[in-house]
This record gives sequence, structure tokens and C-alpha cells, in this order.
Amino acid sequence: MLLALDTATPQVTVALHDGDDVVAEMVSDRTMKHGEQLAPLISEIMAGAGVVRQDLTAIAVGAGPGPFTGLRVGLVTARTLGFALGIPVHAACTLDVLAVEAVASGVVSITEGFFVATDARRKEVYLASYDAEGVRLEGPVVARPAEVATSRPVVGEGALLYPDAFPSAVGPQRPSAGWLARAVAEELVELMDPEPLYLRRPDALEQAAQKKGQKEGQKKVSP
Repeated sequence: MLLALDTATPQVTVALHDGDDVVAEMVSDRTMKHGEQLAPLISEIMAGAGVVRQDLTAIAVGAGPGPFTGLRVGLVTARTLGFALGIPVHAACTLDVLAVEAVASGVVSITEGFFVATDARRKEVYLASYDAEGVRLEGPVVARPAEVATSRPVVGEGALLYPDAFPSAVGPQRPSAGWLARAVAEELVELMDPEPLYLRRPDALEQAAQKKGQKEGQKKVSP
């Protein structure tokens, strides 16, 4: 039994895959509460499916890109469970999982490449480009929408947030742990070590660096 979880967006999503297909999937009802909701969701989905921890044979986790705090919660949880149970932990790029779902559900053309864009906050998006089969060509990068504007189909919440830059928005919007489970179980995406895809430094480090720079600047101009 494969347990899949993704915390790369404001929502937490978990799923169970029995080797044939997804048997259960849940999404958090509150946003930005990763630390509070992930463990209870895992317990609830396993209890509902009649699964105990010893039944798990592997764990799949979304590696982002995404906000530092959310990714840390998911990846630490996945690594901790994997270590405690002695089972492998596979990570996948969250944008790749969205691309797999888009191709499988037929929302993108079978002959045309497309993009996936998710919300990176600060009026930016995480973006990657894909061929018609959902294979990543370039990215992921973090950029302002105007700098990467395109008329091609764009999957993900980023397209809905910035329609001027991405007028051809198509679903899905946020990653699904069910599709993460399918993508990992069927090796439809590149499997990576469970390390986060951070495309910029955490806010706390950025703020500390800014404060340090301001203090140094003040010292230089002091008489």
C-alpha cells in the first residue's frame, strides 16, 4: 500500500494506492494549516480504509516547488514515516504531477505542448513547460507572470490568478495526492530523493539578509 501526500500548496492532500489504483483520497478543508492537518488526515484516511502503518510499503511526497513551511511539513513527515517503517520514500515535482493529470484527463491537446503554473506568492508563479505527453522540457523556475506570459494552455492555479499573462487556463488547479500516487506507482514522473525544490530562500532568511544589509548600510553612512 502506497501512501501519498502533498503540501506544496495552501491545501494538504493525502491518498492511498493499493498497487492497482487509488482507493482513498482526502483534501484538507482549511488552507495554510499544514502542520495541524497533515497527521490527522493521514490517520483518518488510513482508518477509513482499514489500513495500519505496517501495511504501507512505500511513501510518495510532493517535493514542490512551493512555500518553505508547507514543503517542510510534508517532507519531514514522509521521511520520518519512511525511516520508522523501513520503507522507501519517493518524491516527485509537484508541477510534474499536475502535468500528468492534465494529460490523462484530456484537458490539454495531444499534439501541443503546455505549461504548468502554480502560485509562488509575491505576485510570482512557479512555472515549467511540458511536451504534449506531459514530459517536462524546461523549469521549474520562479518568475513574474508578465515575464513568462504565453497564449498556450496553462495548467494550475497560477493561470487563474494571472489571466492577463495566461489567457488559456485549463484544469487541474492544485495537485492531487491521488495523481501523485498514480504517477509514482506507474513511474510516470521522475522519482527523486525526498528533498524540497526550493526556488528561493525562505522568507525568514530573506528578511534577516535585508535587515543585515540595512544595518551595514547605516554603519557606512554614519559619521
